[in-house]
Amino acid sequence: MDSSGKPAVIVVDMLVDNVHGPEHWGITAQARAIIPEINQLLAAAHRRGWPVIFANDSFLAKDFIFGGRMKPHCLRGTPGAEVIPELSRRAEDMVLPKRRLSAFFKTDLDQTLRTLGVDRVLVAGISTCFCVLATALDALSHDLAATIVEDCCAAPTPEAHLASLSCYRKNALQPLFEIKTREQVLAELAG
Repeated sequence: MDSSGKPAVIVVDMLVDNVHGPEHWGITAQARAIIPEINQLLAAAHRRGWPVIFANDSFLAKDFIFGGRMKPHCLRGTPGAEVIPELSRRAEDMVLPKRRLSAFFKTDLDQTLRTLGVDRVLVAGISTCFCVLATALDALSHDLAATIVEDCCAAPTPEAHLASLSCYRKNALQPLFEIKTREQVLAELAG
């Protein structure tokens, strides 16, 4: 990983409905388990002056995405669509509502990151196999390096989390697209 650029941390979908709401698709327990690791990543980002973006599901009740088995949740304007209070947010952190899996899809995230001089995103949150992965791959498609911070992410099951990451651990796009632990990321970016 190149330590010369400026990273940003993107925390995906760590929202009240997903973490504390009624259990849906098995993610809530795994999401609660990664809160301490995400807070450590956020503390490091804040100390270093890296931008922090909370990319949040912000659905409409009749949204297309609820046409399958997924039940309506994280509805725009409701308390369930708010970032969980356990995360260490600062006033300067950005909140980015999103209607689909990727934080880049039909948002101004790319332009915002470029304005801030960011060249790498560190992606944390839920779910590894959907929104985290979609955001990381879309970052790459926008010519931004991407790192999925594996111990700061969770999927509905530990097996799904590990299976998703194993597909990308060793890939031809390294170091542009990587899977790293929080400690590895912070050690590499310390310089």
